[in-house]
Amino acid sequence: MIIFSTLIDYFVGLRIASANSPKKSKLWLVVSLVINLGLLGFFKYFNFFVDSWVAIWGEFGIIVDPWSLNIILPVGISFYTFQTLSYSIDIYRGQLKPTKDLLSFAVFVSYFPQLVAGPIERAKVLLPQISSARKFSIKNFEEGIFLILIGFSSKA
Repeated sequence: MIIFSTLIDYFVGLRIASANSPKKSKLWLVVSLVINLGLLGFFKYFNFFVDSWVAIWGEFGIIVDPWSLNIILPVGISFYTFQTLSYSIDIYRGQLKPTKDLLSFAVFVSYFPQLVAGPIERAKVLLPQISSARKFSIKNFEEGIFLILIGFSSKA
């Protein structure tokens, strides 16, 4: 699901930016909203609505065979859905140019420490940090290890 959502909004972002009219830009934004929120709603609420439907008919004495798909909710679906949507919305509003680097965008969407800790980070803040060139330095490495150890001791 995360791969599908990432690909949808990567290509939608490119389409929004290359659209030759505001109407087409809005259409591509709506495509992103419908697909992403549709998937989110389906995975989060499908079984709830089936169970409610069966219960309502049961109140009238009608036995309805509960059919369910036993859908398992993908981990982090709300987070990465809104993460990718924020990217498309920022492009639509003209606050961000779409990245042409699919790998950087995928890292932005699935950046694990942020995925489990939140909050949703705007693409215009995090994506340039992911896309920029990095050089290894022993000083930064030592500072990073120090901060990790501080974090571990704070959690204990």
